[in-house]
Amino acid sequence: MNPGESINAELIVLTYGALVRQLVSDLENVASVNKQLDTMGYNIGIRLIDEYLARSKTSKCLDFRDTADKVAKVGFRMFLNTSATVANWNADSTECSLILEDNPLTDFVELPEGCEDLVYCNVLCGVVRGALEMVNINVECSFVKDMLRGDEVYEMRLKLLSHGAESYPFKDDD
Repeated sequence: MNPGESINAELIVLTYGALVRQLVSDLENVASVNKQLDTMGYNIGIRLIDEYLARSKTSKCLDFRDTADKVAKVGFRMFLNTSATVANWNADSTECSLILEDNPLTDFVELPEGCEDLVYCNVLCGVVRGALEMVNINVECSFVKDMLRGDEVYEMRLKLLSHGAESYPFKDDD
């Protein structure tokens, strides 16, 4: 990473921190902040998927395992300059964990008193959910471990709700 990229990353991290701080002061409770962060992330995700598909040059996902792997290894690398490990699959391969090796959004962050239930990076859950929904994969996504709350890792849990067939949105004229 060159010095310009480092400065840009720090600016994004600090701007995100200011945004979260403003939400905490504007909204009535931490649960509302968590919901707002998820909604913001969802709106970002439905737009980021186009860039992911255009730039990643990845092939079509074969199944949910392949999808989770591409989110962890390609998506996080492209947009956060980090990657995640896919782990803790359930027996029928419909739930897994994405364990982030590094979370650049949490640089310079300490949760203040009264915000112990704040899911500071909930925007990432929304991004994943929104991006996958745009390719007909509906998931639940939530953080189950958070280093800001004393856990040893950042762990997002993905649960496949439904997987729709791909469809071409326009009618072909013969």
